[in-house]
Amino acid sequence: MKLKALILVPMAVGAFALAGCSSTDSSDPSSTSDSVATQTDATESSPQAAELNKTATEVNDGCPVVPAKYAAQQSWTVKGTEGCATFTVTDDAKNLAPMVQIVTPFKVDATEVHTLIPGNGATVAETTTVDVFYEGVNGTTGAVFDSGYQRGESTQFPANGVVEGFKKALVGQKVGSTVAVVIPTSEGYPQGTPDGSINAGDTIVFVLKIVGAQN
Repeated sequence: MKLKALILVPMAVGAFALAGCSSTDSSDPSSTSDSVATQTDATESSPQAAELNKTATEVNDGCPVVPAKYAAQQSWTVKGTEGCATFTVTDDAKNLAPMVQIVTPFKVDATEVHTLIPGNGATVAETTTVDVFYEGVNGTTGAVFDSGYQRGESTQFPANGVVEGFKKALVGQKVGSTVAVVIPTSEGYPQGTPDGSINAGDTIVFVLKIVGAQN
């Protein structure tokens, strides 16, 4: 699966522009009695070449269960107005994406940010240009719509040059932090995106790691 990069440029409506953000993978998530999509970590032998794997996931009380392999890792579970999402650290030292498990459709009505691993570097301000690994997942479908983690490359952009929900995941964090954020459509893409990977009304979620900052 090839994922094209986001171009993080502010727009008049307060969203950032997508340039060909798309995937060549059209498969549907596997499901049990609940529809659950899992974005898995990259393989250790080739972390940048790993594909998105959607697999059946154990569900407890309507939320995904962290696999035993990662039971000792930092995780965060958030129940939405619909559905549920769980974010779990995999191998942060190798800059591998945290695992995202979603009971779809997942929707929230307010942005929530959780620091999975706190950093100890400089604090990000609105005027800071950050260097970030990130991955975005559509809460409605559970599909990854963009991933610097999978491309094996971080992206630099101003903290105030992205959608409001993403900015909230950056400002106040320290360099080195790994963060998860769930974003309602009002602070993401209210009108959706031109390529259709995000539709009007979709909640989006991100996992990200801030690897650098310049004021």
